[in-house]
Amino acid sequence: MKRVAALPAGPWDSGFALLTQAASKSMLWGGIAVGLSSVKGPPRRAALHGLAAVAVASAVVNIVGKQLLPRARPQQASLPLYRFLNPQPTSSSLPSGHSASAVAFATGVGFVSPRLGVALAPVAAAVAYSRVHTGAHWPSDVVLGSALGAGAALVTRSWWPRQEAAPEPHCEAAEAPALDGGRGLAVVVNPLSGSGGTETDELRDHLPNALFHLLGKDDDVDEVCRKLAGREGIRALAVCGGDGTVGAVAGVCADLGLPLAVLPGGTFNHFARDIGASGVESVAAAVSSGRALRCDLARVRAERGAREAPEVRELAMVNTASIGVYPNLVRRRDALQHRLPGLGKHPAALLAALVTFAVSTPTRLLLDGRSREIWTLFIGRGRYWPRDLAPLERPILDDGVLDLRAISADPRFARLRLLAAIVTGTTERSRDLETWEARRVDVEATDGDLVLAVDGEVLAGVRRVTLTVDPAALTVYSPRVAEDSGRE
Repeated sequence: MKRVAALPAGPWDSGFALLTQAASKSMLWGGIAVGLSSVKGPPRRAALHGLAAVAVASAVVNIVGKQLLPRARPQQASLPLYRFLNPQPTSSSLPSGHSASAVAFATGVGFVSPRLGVALAPVAAAVAYSRVHTGAHWPSDVVLGSALGAGAALVTRSWWPRQEAAPEPHCEAAEAPALDGGRGLAVVVNPLSGSGGTETDELRDHLPNALFHLLGKDDDVDEVCRKLAGREGIRALAVCGGDGTVGAVAGVCADLGLPLAVLPGGTFNHFARDIGASGVESVAAAVSSGRALRCDLARVRAERGAREAPEVRELAMVNTASIGVYPNLVRRRDALQHRLPGLGKHPAALLAALVTFAVSTPTRLLLDGRSREIWTLFIGRGRYWPRDLAPLERPILDDGVLDLRAISADPRFARLRLLAAIVTGTTERSRDLETWEARRVDVEATDGDLVLAVDGEVLAGVRRVTLTVDPAALTVYSPRVAEDSGRE
């Protein structure tokens, strides 16, 4: 402390004062975390790990350390008066909370992204030293606080295990007719599909030779598509709408053996994203050159009403189905992303999951003949990544499986364990999450009817549902297929 006191006055005095104030209440680390969270991949995960380490370090220092180790702050005789913080902190000097948070954040970030950790290390060291330079702590306070911060990062390291990396996107090229300017293509447009709709004029500009049909409010999509497919010269169907409309048209195409073109026109366009259909221009180019891929389709058979004479609905599924609270989780996640665009999918999914599982109730059902009590059942057409509670991407479209994930509510304290796993990012390893793959799954209601969501469309009053995989049933025009893979 005497050596620090002997340092000459200079601009560094005000610099360290500003730095130590910026790090108060971990505001500095929170701001850096927000910036890192705007970048997908390791930076976003690193930010979450760093904040978790800060939370643990702060709790240990303030709730335990300062209570067990009371110590007076440095006196004004120890340093030049102009350096002291005003007002000076009144809590115990030992250990240093600023130092603990600084080291915890930098170390936590470094465990996920070593480069970012190295970049943050000088900032963390400067914050720790600033506490001595400004008279807020003794050097030994900073040493102990830094050690506690590093320990907190080590404790939370197991909360972010390395996730199984998603495979590289892969597709199998398929034969499809090259339709110049959309000649021989019938386009079904749903003008009521969400907020991401594409203007019909833009579609006509890129597909000037196509036949267009705008769906009315009471139109039956299946009936409309079959009539269009029967018209002379029609060799393929296209759809501009949300995933529910895409699934309906895809089912008709699979039944009739016609290729499908998907034009992004719904709110989220998950299937369009998976096949690389990011814009009308790129899809139109794939249609004109005959570039297409092969993908699987799922068939859904849902029974509603009386057991003796049930009403049967048969649907095609291109993305996912779910029973239980998962539809609410997805709606909350997507709403958060729309309100806070910079939040990112993973943080939005985390917050949505916390709220959903805190307020929801489990569902009782028979799953492949086995009695279960679950929070939710997720059924993906194909393997989704990450392999946890909030799957987001599907790089392979023809793997021939259903991706099933059930969150069990059977064991005691299942809700508390699940919420803890969500907070710590360990749902992938939670014993309450069961994952498996199948080609068929049967679900039957045992305690009231079920609510089933298929590609975003909700069916209420479902008593029984069966889902099966129809391998390689669908040919889809796709910009993902290389130019030289097109077929005439």
